[in-house]
Amino acid sequence: MTEAAAAILRPKELKTNDRGGGARTTPLVTRACGSTSMINGITAFDPGAAIGLHQHNCEESVMVIEGQAIAEIDGVQHNLDTNDTTWIPANVPHRFINPTDKPMRIFWTYASIDATRTMIATGETRTIDAEHGKAGQ
Repeated sequence: MTEAAAAILRPKELKTNDRGGGARTTPLVTRACGSTSMINGITAFDPGAAIGLHQHNCEESVMVIEGQAIAEIDGVQHNLDTNDTTWIPANVPHRFINPTDKPMRIFWTYASIDATRTMIATGETRTIDAEHGKAGQ
């Protein structure tokens, strides 16, 4: 059996994708580095930025790594500080908001390499990989 090689990922050296509305995502662990069971990355939010309400087909965990955030999960808003971490079951509507006048960043992990995002407002579903280019690149 062939084992995948380990990877060192440096966010400053990776492509960042504009998600609109003042949010930018840098994929880290993806198929591109050999992952077969999980993906993760960092999303940066400008002051006042928010991402749309959505849900995933798998579990997700998000840690605030800079600033303060509001996590809206299943209609309930939770104030989060740096290092606070969420766990969100599959198919639960949620979003993250930067309510401050300072930058905010989150580190996210999906429990499946085949994670999808379905936007609640439109019903549109995309694979997370498709949002970041082919195979997470």
